[in-house]
Amino acid sequence: MTELSAKRRILGLWLPRLSTDRLRRQWVRASVTDNRPCVLIARAQNAMRLTAVDAKAARLGLRPGMALADARARIPELAVYDADDSADATLLARIADWCERYSPLVALDSRDGLLLDVTGVAHLFGGEAALLKNIRRAFASQDFAVQCALAGTAAATAALARHADGTIAAPGEDAQSVAPLPVAALAADPLILHGLRRAGLKTIGSVAARGRGELAARFGQDFVTLLDRTLGYAECPISPRTPLPDCMTEHRFAEPVTADEVVASTLLALATRLGEVLEKRGAGARALAASFFRADGTMRRVGIETAQPTRDAAMVARLFHERMAALSDSIDAGFGFDLIRLSATRTELLSSHATSFDENESEKREVAFLIDRLAARFGATRILRFHPRDTHIPETAAVALPAQHSTASKTPWKRLRVSGEAPRRPLRLFARPEPVEAMAEVPDGPPVRFRWRRVLHRVTHAEGPERIAMEWWRSERGQPTRDYFRLEDEKGMRFWLYRDGLWERETNDPQWFVHGMFA
Repeated sequence: MTELSAKRRILGLWLPRLSTDRLRRQWVRASVTDNRPCVLIARAQNAMRLTAVDAKAARLGLRPGMALADARARIPELAVYDADDSADATLLARIADWCERYSPLVALDSRDGLLLDVTGVAHLFGGEAALLKNIRRAFASQDFAVQCALAGTAAATAALARHADGTIAAPGEDAQSVAPLPVAALAADPLILHGLRRAGLKTIGSVAARGRGELAARFGQDFVTLLDRTLGYAECPISPRTPLPDCMTEHRFAEPVTADEVVASTLLALATRLGEVLEKRGAGARALAASFFRADGTMRRVGIETAQPTRDAAMVARLFHERMAALSDSIDAGFGFDLIRLSATRTELLSSHATSFDENESEKREVAFLIDRLAARFGATRILRFHPRDTHIPETAAVALPAQHSTASKTPWKRLRVSGEAPRRPLRLFARPEPVEAMAEVPDGPPVRFRWRRVLHRVTHAEGPERIAMEWWRSERGQPTRDYFRLEDEKGMRFWLYRDGLWERETNDPQWFVHGMFA
């Protein structure tokens, strides 16, 4: 077999007291003092059982899975709280965000672990040993217990982090590093682990020494695959929480900064450096994200989008200023930012072209920049642009799309009137036509009066009909033809009404709807 672990370096973090650490951090913020051993409980197997224990409870012999009654029999003064899986998951996600300062590729590992792809990153922190030391110190400052390890595959790293804290497996030596670990480190099904122990296989090395065919026949091929991944013979890439950006740049501060001017100037400098990288690639950014890492372990990410690919640093800095000014919860520097990162999360090709003196081109760029500013302040889905559609149905003749994401339509707008003619379509078109009670004196003619929204309108002028047939091929049931009329009542209000279906002498009771109002 050829080991694949030498190609990649994966850092594993395990937080064995995540739940109880979360609870004690809450006590510190609320100035609550409770020195009793602490456990969290949940109902399982028809009994209340421990799901997490703190360090004091663990030293007294309590373990997750133990019945609450047994735990209280041992320690009567035990502090008991309900487990909160949702709060634990939220906290782990926040920790994962903060860990992006070490690598943008961060993945969750079960309910209390993280995996970081740190390939080619360790030298930025003085080596792999210094990187682990840096992480331990950072987690300890936030009152989190953490175990960490570094290896070539995710399965090996996870096993080492949980059962051999501090291990740094040399490239290509994952198998030797995990061989002394107990079979429980394989994270296999409990029945399989029980079968391994009954067979006298207590370590991963002893299991690896057996034939693969024998293991597959007894425990299944999935277990053999898990074993090979743990040994570094097979690779399973991690699934990062956020996609890897196309390119990024960052600035680390020797001392945390809090001044808004420093943050703004740093963003401008990062945008300039990012623009140089994009220029070499012949690309421009369509979506960017700025990540602000605080010294106290909090991370905030702010994103913007652009209507056209850009690498203009001043424009990018202006858009981020607009976006951060519009945030409901402003970015608080707290004790200061020690790292600011700017990433281009989506890029497109941007070919260089000569400067044009065409006024239309200049106007298009100004309009695009205005759209970007408005979208940064109010949201991309609130800045819309109407596009024509190839249909004669009034309510579907145009569609509103986000202006930043829409492209030029190939369908031109249809001119419905000549110069000097009264408008044929109302300025205000209702999303849904509203029914009215109308009375017409002449068959196929316009109504002489109608009642809409409990108000009676008497018609003084009328024009029409304009007959519009529905698109029968778009629905299983054919829709009736509409006859539209432009009406003006005695108060000067103008309406756009239609009769639903052709007039028939037998029924002579058509339905009327108001579809819009003229200015």
